[in-house]
Amino acid sequence: MITYLQNLISNSQAGFISYADYIGAALYHPELGYYMKDKQKIGRQGDFITTSNISDVYGRLVAKWFSYICQITNLPAIFCEIGAGNGRFAKSFLQEWNESIKSPLQYFIVESSPYHRKLQRELLLPDFFVVQVENLSELEHFEGMIFSNELFDALPVHVIEKTDGKLFELMVGIQKDELCELKIPLTNPEIFSFLEESKIALKEKQRIEIPLAMDKMMQEISTVLTKGLVVTADYGYTNEEWMDPRRAQGSLRGYYQHMMIHDVLQHPGEMDITTHIHFDYLNQKGEQVELQLLTKLRQDEFLLKAGILKELEDHYDPNPFSEISKRNRAIRSLIMPSGMSSYFHVIVQQKGMIIGESNIFAK
Repeated sequence: MITYLQNLISNSQAGFISYADYIGAALYHPELGYYMKDKQKIGRQGDFITTSNISDVYGRLVAKWFSYICQITNLPAIFCEIGAGNGRFAKSFLQEWNESIKSPLQYFIVESSPYHRKLQRELLLPDFFVVQVENLSELEHFEGMIFSNELFDALPVHVIEKTDGKLFELMVGIQKDELCELKIPLTNPEIFSFLEESKIALKEKQRIEIPLAMDKMMQEISTVLTKGLVVTADYGYTNEEWMDPRRAQGSLRGYYQHMMIHDVLQHPGEMDITTHIHFDYLNQKGEQVELQLLTKLRQDEFLLKAGILKELEDHYDPNPFSEISKRNRAIRSLIMPSGMSSYFHVIVQQKGMIIGESNIFAK
């Protein structure tokens, strides 16, 4: 990967590339990219963990909630997961659907990584039927629910900084055969448009990530969706939160063997790279492409509204070492104020429907 990046930079017209181009190559190069390689990424043997890998209750609860949505809206029972990783969310969702709901269901997975598609098939087949596609554009006239968990935080971003009252874009170059960061006067008109639309004015010495790829992803989702809900689970900040002095250095970072790495130029192709997403921009761009905001909840609040406490009531076991007790501890970890879910939000958007926020959860 280092050789590929050095050639990419050397052959570029300017002699450097944007962070977006660097991240795009480091994560998504067809052969050398982190997400594309045959390497375990999620769980203890990987580099990071996701909510759906803590317990099967997350996928099971979303299955029940989706079933309820279908009942009250007559929405077809068609579910699409973008970026399904190792497939554990899909497995728990489909297990719950088959065991308790037992009605016809179509389950699509949009997955660009050949390695993850293989893991998904190994985990799900032959017990469950899913349709795997490489690109969202392969779906047409979709009616149902489009779901993603930690998708937008993995999209490539540009990075800018304000120094001496002027805006600069931080680029990736080469010095002494090593990757390095360069500071170039900002000229990208799309970034200026983003700042104007978002009404973000950087403070002196502040740096921030600019998610231009988010715009494209929102447009792709809206293009394929005719009618239904878009559910996005991810971590991020509002514009007001971005301005907090504690976030003056932005949020770009890597995860390598469960260690946080601040310099994302390390371990290219071997390390996950992530950023906090811009919640206000996500909602704003959604409205522009006919995705109307229904609600934005902290993930623990969403799980509580979706009925996670009922899971505890229905599965009590006094034996602390039983599988049920382990599962219940995992449930509690998802709703504890200091737990993983407190860092995530769930955003629900609708298209082609008229449903109020108060109606999307059972009483």
